[in-house]
Amino acid sequence: MSGYVGILVSDPWLQNQFTQVELRSLKTHFMSMKRESGKLPIGDLPAKMSRLKVVGSDNLTEEQRTSVIQDLHPKLDDDVDFEFFLKVYLQLQAHATATPGSGAKNNSSSAFLKAATTTLLHTISESEKASYVAHINNYLGEDEFLKRYLPIDPSTNDLFEIVKDGVLLCKLINVAVPGTIDERAINTKRVLNPWERNENHTLCLNSAKAVGCTVVNIGTQDFIEGRRHLVLGVISQIIKIQLLADLNLKKTPQLVELVDDSKDVEELMSLPPEKILLRWMNFQLKKAQYKRIVTNFSSDVKDAEAYAHLLNVLAPEHSKPSALAAKNTLERAKLVLEHADRMGCKRYLTPKDIVEGSPNLNLAFVAHVFQHRNGLSTQKQISFLETSPDDALISREERAFRFWLNSLGHSTYINNVFEDLRNGWALLESLDKISPGIVNWKIANKPPIKMPFRKVENCNQVVKIGKQLKFSLVNVAGNDIVQGNKKLILAYLWQLMRFNILQLLKNLRFHSHGKEISDADILEWANTKVSNTGSQSCMKSFKDKNLSDGIFFLELLSSVQPRVVNWSLVTRGVTDEEKKMNATYIISIARKLGCSIFLLPEDITEVNQKMILTLTASIMYWFLKQPTEDRPSAISDSEGSSQLETISNSTLDDSASESSMEENGNL
Repeated sequence: MSGYVGILVSDPWLQNQFTQVELRSLKTHFMSMKRESGKLPIGDLPAKMSRLKVVGSDNLTEEQRTSVIQDLHPKLDDDVDFEFFLKVYLQLQAHATATPGSGAKNNSSSAFLKAATTTLLHTISESEKASYVAHINNYLGEDEFLKRYLPIDPSTNDLFEIVKDGVLLCKLINVAVPGTIDERAINTKRVLNPWERNENHTLCLNSAKAVGCTVVNIGTQDFIEGRRHLVLGVISQIIKIQLLADLNLKKTPQLVELVDDSKDVEELMSLPPEKILLRWMNFQLKKAQYKRIVTNFSSDVKDAEAYAHLLNVLAPEHSKPSALAAKNTLERAKLVLEHADRMGCKRYLTPKDIVEGSPNLNLAFVAHVFQHRNGLSTQKQISFLETSPDDALISREERAFRFWLNSLGHSTYINNVFEDLRNGWALLESLDKISPGIVNWKIANKPPIKMPFRKVENCNQVVKIGKQLKFSLVNVAGNDIVQGNKKLILAYLWQLMRFNILQLLKNLRFHSHGKEISDADILEWANTKVSNTGSQSCMKSFKDKNLSDGIFFLELLSSVQPRVVNWSLVTRGVTDEEKKMNATYIISIARKLGCSIFLLPEDITEVNQKMILTLTASIMYWFLKQPTEDRPSAISDSEGSSQLETISNSTLDDSASESSMEENGNL
């Protein structure tokens, strides 16, 4: 496997859009087209791609292909290189998906989390826009800053103008997951300069990733330019996260009523919220003796019969027999929504949306009905749901690793790392993203995988690659991942995340000279940066309990970008509340700078050394990426480079996080 060479693309963003399997296939197509005449002018691409059936062969005409390609590059005589071919492929794929009759299936509402922003659709649903605008008006209408712009008129494009300063999206994230963004970090002047707008959008995108949104193909410029399909995709994901927030046993322990025993409870806890919502809906429909099983929020609810039965069970006092008796589906849908109005439920959709089977809006409607009246009791014994401090830490780390993995841009959305990684495929994809070419795809088994030994084969390769990357995997076998061993999976993911950030730092070769970067290098860099500001603060290790007040990280952030910290907002960090306020502020301003981090305030206040390391390394990576002239003058670039070289050549033990690695290796 060490001799296997992957296909590398110079543009990291472009590289991240494809697995090595996809790149090899596309490279084969590209070389085949080029061999036909020895060269490949841009003008020949439409016809050649059509003949090879590379993408959209069934529902894009050659004229449509030509139009898409000319938009990318009007000079049709220029030769095509492989990277331009990949960009054309992405654009054609987006247009093919957007074209009616493409046959694209989206039966899983969780697929929305992926599809909403990774396909470059240039059309939007006016009905969805109107629904999301109504949601924004309802939840943010009284916001002190936004009320001058709200309510938004859904019949206009005002929404896409208002998001251009980044404030609305940041506030919407906080509505969905309260406390994600410290609002002290949001730039809220009436007129923002380009730098301040960009900071808000950077904060928004990094925070969206940290709550589970997929924003692989979106940058700050997309918001600044008000690209409607991308803006609406992000808003849609944020709203769905809010509406599905209660669909877990921690928030709604009454959901235990849906299962019969503790084994079923474990299965229920591993399901994505959309699947739990479907199970709840079918549970209630069974009470109404409804004969069909609802498997999606589109075709199965188009006739509105399931809704009529569901609302009759949940709110019989508001029911009218005419809904079920209605012969016309549009009329029945109208009566269903009138029933929902009498219950006090927001609609999120129109009768036409029900009949047309809009999956996003139907999902939003059912989720809101669940929030308003779930019809569940609390009679069942739920003591087994109580969690220990260790369980809480595992849950927090699972969340961080899950959102980090999803930020890499997987082919499928990961809802639960203990379940969704068990077949090994998502881990192989992650390894391929982080170290292109390291996976031998010829021996990998693609889902769906029915035979257990095929899953073991994938996971054996995952473990083998981990050892190749010098992960500590004592007595770990592929079957441990297949069996869902939580501690071993978390140990592997931690080492994978750590390897990723160390490789990113190593790849900044001007600073590291291509040498390996260690935890000790990161620790020394951080202490040097803070010391050069004249501060006496010091981080002894990544588990230094003195870090809990947050002051060191605020000084570190101020050292890399002096204007980013407003010291008048910083507390002394003495009480638990003050420490949490500082920790929340640290995370928000780090994301505002451009750090992609997935920790929670508790990880700082409790000094979780794994997350402390990733926070420090992310700040270091952001700083070293900046042009030399944009940096504070406290330390020159040559000094910083010399510092890293000296440390990298030293024989220091990796004491900063060695105990953590020993823990993980012996779990």
